[in-house]
Amino acid sequence: MGNICRSPMAEGVFKRRVAEAGLSDHIASDSAGTHDYHVGEPPDPRAQRAVERRGYDISGLRGRQVTRRDFNEFDYVLAMDEVNFRLLANLCPPEQAHKLKLFMEFHADEAVREVPDPYYGGVQGFETVLDMVEEAAQALLSHLEQQLRR
Repeated sequence: MGNICRSPMAEGVFKRRVAEAGLSDHIASDSAGTHDYHVGEPPDPRAQRAVERRGYDISGLRGRQVTRRDFNEFDYVLAMDEVNFRLLANLCPPEQAHKLKLFMEFHADEAVREVPDPYYGGVQGFETVLDMVEEAAQALLSHLEQQLRR
């Protein structure tokens, strides 16, 4: 929603996975919120601490709001939950609708559809989100690697 918790955590994890795979020249990623609550602000300190404990650095990221142009610039626009999916669907040009997916569609556990928002919870919520994001980011990277081989 505000681009300070889940999505910057996912961006930091995914960018590192892409770099470790040697694909930074082929895969670009960015995160954005559906609301303008935190435009220009750094990620939530709890998100920063959670990812830092696992060796990621998201301190340089700043919140931004998604725009219609994102649907033209990116091959995928991934939502963290159904609420944000619907908000993105309303913004998405009809010809780009195939790009919109839930991030967790790439997670191995098909029963898990959403990444919960840890903002109003405690530290454990951020750890849970990070576990989910790490798994889905790796699966997304594997999917993209297959696409690149075609």
